[in-house]
Amino acid sequence: MAPVLPLVLPLQPRIRLAQGLWLLSWLLALAGGLTLLCSGHLLVQLWHLGTFLAPSCRFPALPQVALAAGAVALGTGLGGAGASRASLDAARYPPWRGVLGPLLVAGTAGGGGLLVFALGLALGLPGSLDQGLEEGLGTALGHYKDTEVPGHCHSKRLMDELQLKHHCCGRHGYKDWFGVQWVSSRYLDPSDQDVVDRIQSNVEGLYLTDGVPFSCCNPHSPRPCLQSQLSDPYAHPLFDPRQPNLNLWAQGCHEVLLRHLQELASTLGSMLAVTFLLQALVLIGLRYLQTALEGLGGVIDGEGETQGYLFPGGLKEMLKTAWLQGGVAHRPAPEEAPPEEAPPKEDLPEA
Repeated sequence: MAPVLPLVLPLQPRIRLAQGLWLLSWLLALAGGLTLLCSGHLLVQLWHLGTFLAPSCRFPALPQVALAAGAVALGTGLGGAGASRASLDAARYPPWRGVLGPLLVAGTAGGGGLLVFALGLALGLPGSLDQGLEEGLGTALGHYKDTEVPGHCHSKRLMDELQLKHHCCGRHGYKDWFGVQWVSSRYLDPSDQDVVDRIQSNVEGLYLTDGVPFSCCNPHSPRPCLQSQLSDPYAHPLFDPRQPNLNLWAQGCHEVLLRHLQELASTLGSMLAVTFLLQALVLIGLRYLQTALEGLGGVIDGEGETQGYLFPGGLKEMLKTAWLQGGVAHRPAPEEAPPEEAPPKEDLPEA
């Protein structure tokens, strides 16, 4: 059977192939390391922002798979660099002859599969961020007041830090705070008639105001922060509630976080694509180098030409042989005919 994609490799092309593979392998190792850094950075960001993502959001699976793919690519690059350098020395190559086979299998099946899976996640999962942030931020706003409720006592601090760090306010804007009770009932005066009226006027018994937390205030505003009675045009002189960006953060946290995480995912996806291309080139080159050297007994500077290939036989013939062997293995054996009974011997009369 003819080998798949054969390539005749004389002496000089063999040496150039080994030298080029050494360089490509180090580039693959660098790309794998950068993929590890990008996926690790995204994992850290998601760890800090996990409170604002819905538990059903599958986006954190992207950096986890990319982390494993980057680790395999880094190992493949280092192994390829060592094997290609050792192939230039007949004394150093023999130990690598038993390593190249498992390295090619692990790099193709493990690394290639992980990279393809991670690329698919990088293309599909960022779309799920929208709904995940929508639900997560809504829950975070609702728990802002629960400073003494077990499991939610840090919600206020985390939300304030988010708004101050990312320069955002509410889920889609500052008016989102008007629809939730963000002041703990512990700090409300039950003897205040205004407090009683606001609670009784709400169907759910919540204390709703047209105000926002302090973390929504823009420190670059030239005037003191205005946090209450924001919908009343006569409550604050020289303040136009139609232009709150002069006093409050203009963007909602949903838009800011969505853009931030999608940019990180886009960077990680680009690194995954580059890593996949380099890994494919390195694995194909290593396979040609391995098969070419096997024809020369592992000596790269052996005399004469040799042939490198991807598979020892044609793909069609390989599949046909495997199919026929499988059919023979599962074909029932023909039933053996029962042995014929010998005719009874006749007794001879005695003389």
